[in-house]
Amino acid sequence: MEILSLLVVFGILWRLANRTSHRQRIARLSQHLSPLRIEMLMSTLMEGYLRALGESDAQRQQQVWGVLETAEAETEIQMGRLADSVRAMPAAQARISRVPMAVPRVEEWLPQLCFDLREALAIHARGVAFVRAQHAWSHKQRAFTMTAELMLMQHTCHWYCQSKLVASARLLTRHKTRHDQVLAAVSPPTREAYVRLTSGR
Repeated sequence: MEILSLLVVFGILWRLANRTSHRQRIARLSQHLSPLRIEMLMSTLMEGYLRALGESDAQRQQQVWGVLETAEAETEIQMGRLADSVRAMPAAQARISRVPMAVPRVEEWLPQLCFDLREALAIHARGVAFVRAQHAWSHKQRAFTMTAELMLMQHTCHWYCQSKLVASARLLTRHKTRHDQVLAAVSPPTREAYVRLTSGR
């Protein structure tokens, strides 16, 4: 009975510690995201891509792609600003645990099991810029890869605030896409740099 009581108390303390950590991380990242329009631009692009690809009128489709190119250019700028802003974050606050589930203060106790949010967001910013620079790609290929780049960036933000398990669950719920599918769809430079960073290889 005493063991059961101790387990209950431990479970409550574990949840409280995780909740406090998550709130701190959400607030910390929000300071860098709130001045930017990345979330709105991401929504604009994803909805716009679907609209353009489903448009039967060629002239109208071309007009939609033109609008989306403007949104892509703004997204590249905004992603660069986010990476620059987060670069000022202290290293201890930028750690993301590689442990799939949330473990309170693991970033402090076992920094070797973590990777750096600042480096991850720099990879994502370069990924968006890379896709923008691929002028020989078809509209469909650019849309597909840009969508994956943005989804992976969003996954990283959720991973930082919560855990990899939560981030992957949100990705699946919101976009009906698994993390491994998104990773397979991003550009090769992004995938190589991201895997190297998050795996610690």
